[in-house]
Amino acid sequence: MGIKIDMDRAKPIAHNIRRRMREVEFAPHDEIISKRIPGVSEQQAEAARQAIRDKYAVVQEDIDAAETAEELKQILEDAKSV
Repeated sequence: MGIKIDMDRAKPIAHNIRRRMREVEFAPHDEIISKRIPGVSEQQAEAARQAIRDKYAVVQEDIDAAETAEELKQILEDAKSV
């Protein structure tokens, strides 16, 4: 008999990991917007931020729908590689 993963506890952990990953991706774009760096398009930064929001909205839905720890692990791995 193997180890049983409590999915009710695993999913919030996966969401915390997702949030940290999203923060890292947001950071350079947040800096552009907050510092209003000359020569750098705020519109491009905001478009990139929206793409990140869209990506992680899908990841959030996938985490919520996951039924196994292996699925959670794969969802997070896939999010890192995109």
